[in-house]
Amino acid sequence: MTSTGRGRGLDMFRDGDFPLYTLTFARNLSPAELLIRMGVDPETLGFRPATDLTDDLGDDLFDEDEPVVVAGADGPWAWAWEQGGVHGLDARTLSAVSAGTEAVVLHHNEKPMDWFKYAVGGGVVVGFHTLQAIEPTGQDPTRLDELMRPLGLVRGRVPPVHGVLALLETAFGIGLTAPGDEARWSGRLRRLPE
Repeated sequence: MTSTGRGRGLDMFRDGDFPLYTLTFARNLSPAELLIRMGVDPETLGFRPATDLTDDLGDDLFDEDEPVVVAGADGPWAWAWEQGGVHGLDARTLSAVSAGTEAVVLHHNEKPMDWFKYAVGGGVVVGFHTLQAIEPTGQDPTRLDELMRPLGLVRGRVPPVHGVLALLETAFGIGLTAPGDEARWSGRLRRLPE
């Protein structure tokens, strides 16, 4: 949400009380395809209003092993929001999500820490976390340096609060229209294999 009401952007994560979440974005996929690639249980995949989400999947909303995920689209990006799990960070999941396209994942937890991964064609191009000074890894860890630097995301330095949210918005044009009462794709993600 922005100060002017429901809007596009990631301000709802700056302003809201979301101690743990994982956001997965994929370019030019439908929300249902994103969930399928993430490993949603097909028996739980559905297009349902928020009120039915609690009725259908309420006991598992925040389960970390088989989390409920809600998905939508904003511009060219499909998004999936896990409020309890970290499936989007899993290397196998991210490889499937980014096959033939590009994907961005942001995991946030209460430490506070953000974990960012950018993948293209099945491989992680840039990845880093903010628990300590930033040390990007991946196939091309310097690819986003020019975009990260003005946001205070500098190699070897502790990042500013919400710097990774700003990176998603500025480098990728990612936003997320705040979910309301309208129907969204949702389902329960299957447990990740050991």
